[in-house]
Amino acid sequence: MKLYFIPILLSFFFMSCGKKSKSEKIIDDISVNIKVERFDKAFFETAPKDLDKIKKVFPLFFPAGNNDEVWLEKMQNPQWRELYREVQKKYADFEPVKTEFEDTFKHIKYYFPETKTPKVVTIIGDMDYNNKVIYTDSLVVIALELYLGKEHRFYQFPNYIKQNFEKTQIMPDVVTSFFKYKMKPNLEKNFLSKIIYAGKELYLKDELITNYSDADKIGYTPEQLLWCQENEVYMWEYFIEKEMLYSDDQKLGSRFVNAAPFSKFYLEIDNESPGQVGAWIGWQIVRSFMDNNEVSLKELLSIEAKEIFEKSKYKPKK
Repeated sequence: MKLYFIPILLSFFFMSCGKKSKSEKIIDDISVNIKVERFDKAFFETAPKDLDKIKKVFPLFFPAGNNDEVWLEKMQNPQWRELYREVQKKYADFEPVKTEFEDTFKHIKYYFPETKTPKVVTIIGDMDYNNKVIYTDSLVVIALELYLGKEHRFYQFPNYIKQNFEKTQIMPDVVTSFFKYKMKPNLEKNFLSKIIYAGKELYLKDELITNYSDADKIGYTPEQLLWCQENEVYMWEYFIEKEMLYSDDQKLGSRFVNAAPFSKFYLEIDNESPGQVGAWIGWQIVRSFMDNNEVSLKELLSIEAKEIFEKSKYKPKK
């Protein structure tokens, strides 16, 4: 590199950093006060004779049609109580998570000012890993039994699922749930729309949880992330050569976008690859689009996949 290029590169670097620092300074000054209610503690520390009291405080968690015996049995069941003790060991002090919530919602308020600050309620559920976090207009519900650590003895799940049962996945899961709340489901059938839709979700994490690693954002191990980075150009060439981008083959979603133990190229490399490599490629396309276009985060969510791809100038380098 010629030496006279260095000052130019440094100026671009500092301009970029200055722009980021300016927005982060504004975000830091946003006032957010998250209220946390520990329904899990209230429920398991309530005497059975006082069940009616807790039902009045948390009516949302006691749907009509269930006999009180269901709740009384759960309160006193040894296995449920053991699970509660394990959750308490991990989350007796919820303040660090609350602080992260407040930082995340400062970012949400900055990019989506109309968003209400929700109340956070912690529960112990039925280990439904498809609904670890539920975001609504004024409420965020977190199932803490799914964040005890991937090696916890209670987890009888495949590795690719339980590797994300970590505390570090709470905020990424919050943003995923927020994305699903803000975005309509993707009804387009082609593969490009699926990977761009997933890429938008991951880019939202870039902007809303800035202190998290790319591995945490997508739910990869560092090794899985490295695999994608080292094989980006080969994956892209495969998608192009197989004419997949505008294909309506619905199997492509399960092969490359959905959570899975590995992606399905139908090649020897399959067992080395992580799942969701299509989502990772979509993420890089969205990043490239945002780098090359003056578009707000809110505007990004409404732009069609084809336009994002065509204006992204995405081209992985060998």
